[in-house]
This record gives sequence, C-alpha cells and structure tokens, in this order.
Amino acid sequence: MALVEPIPDDPAAIADLGDETALVVADFHAGIEDHLRHEQGINLDSRAGKRREQMYALIDRTDPDRVVFLGDLMQSIAGPGGAERGEIEVLLESIDVPVTLVKGNHDGDIESWIDCEVTPGDGVRLGNVGFAHGHTWPSRDVLSADVVCVGHEHPCVRLEDSVGGSRVERIWLRGGLDSEAFEEKVGGEFDGELIVFPAFNDLTGGTWVNIEGQGFLAPFLPEGLANGEAYLLDGARLGRYDTI
Repeated sequence: MALVEPIPDDPAAIADLGDETALVVADFHAGIEDHLRHEQGINLDSRAGKRREQMYALIDRTDPDRVVFLGDLMQSIAGPGGAERGEIEVLLESIDVPVTLVKGNHDGDIESWIDCEVTPGDGVRLGNVGFAHGHTWPSRDVLSADVVCVGHEHPCVRLEDSVGGSRVERIWLRGGLDSEAFEEKVGGEFDGELIVFPAFNDLTGGTWVNIEGQGFLAPFLPEGLANGEAYLLDGARLGRYDTI
C-alpha cells in the first residue's frame, strides 16, 4: 500500500503515518456561502450540514486514528462570522479522534479559538509524510518526507465531449518532487513524491490545469512537480496534466 492513497470518488485520502493512519482533506472552506453572498452577490443555501455529513461518512468508512485538514479550514481570512465559526466548532466537536490543522492562508488567527492542534504555515511532517497547505514554501523537514501533500491549488480539469459540451472536474495531481525548484528558497536535496489535493469544498473554483493562461497559485508549482499526472476523483488516470 502507498503511504498516501486517495479514497475513490471522494476528495480525500488515507495516509499511513507509521504508528497511525490519518484521513486527510484539503480546503474545507467553511462558511463559503456567506463569502459568495457578500463578495459576489451569489445567494446559496448553506451546505454546512452536507459538508459535515460527508466528513462523518468518510470517518466512518476509513476509521482513522487522526484527521488532518490540509489548510483553509476557514473561508474568511479575517475573523470568522458566527455561522462560519459555528460550522467549524460543531464539526470538530463531533470528530472523536485527534485533529491536526495545517495552517493555510485563509485560516487567520484560528489557533486563538480552535480546539485542535494547529501547525505553522510551512507545514509539519508526520512519520514519512509531509503536509503543507501550499500557499508558501514548505519547510525542509516537510520536503524531506517520502511523500509531500499540499492543497491550496484546487486543481481542476475541463473535459470536452465530441459535440462540444464541457464539464469541470476536480482532480489529483501526482508526480515527483523536483528538488531544483526548492533549492534557492529552502535548500537541500529531496526525492520524494508530491501530491496536490483537490479541494474538499466544491464551491471554491480552482486552477484549470489544461486551460492555457491559467497560472498556478503555489509558489513552487508547476516547477516543483516532476512528470505530474492527473487523476479524477474516481481514480481514472488522465495522463500528464500538461498534455490533456
């Protein structure tokens, strides 16, 4: 079994940390509906309950020893509103295993009120797996792991059919970790695998990796991903992401 295995049909993975297993999800973005309403004038009913139920189902299905949120548990970069904070507090109160939040760029000062472990922005290594959100450079300790997991990018692909119709699908990106891309900022020699997680929240939008002119968000992408391949949530391999 690989150290990090995506869960078929879900934007989540199981990670083997040596002495425990972790359920890993990226970019939960609690309270995004309020953001869309106030910032973009898009009115949507709250999907907080649906997000919680999806998390509970994943926990029941995988029986992990730990849950790792790979950054951006919050949507508000500043202090969260009541609904957003309430969504996070209810969610965490209902998870009966330890929770680690790898701090992302949307998570503000969440460590001042959240009831779980919060790592620095450059990530944390647990066993042979490194975790970082991806908005900034991961630490050398994270990059030295056998597998490095990041979020932030919300990778997507636009697929077209034979009659001109199209749809956008969330994807995984997997490839080698190109040490040269990190040499100037971090230093060191790294030869692990890099996995870019899809966003858990399907309202976030993302980087369409097969559309010309779409730039990556992470400062180390795409250079840090060697021979990167794309996979749909159902596990279908699409091949090299830059040739789709």
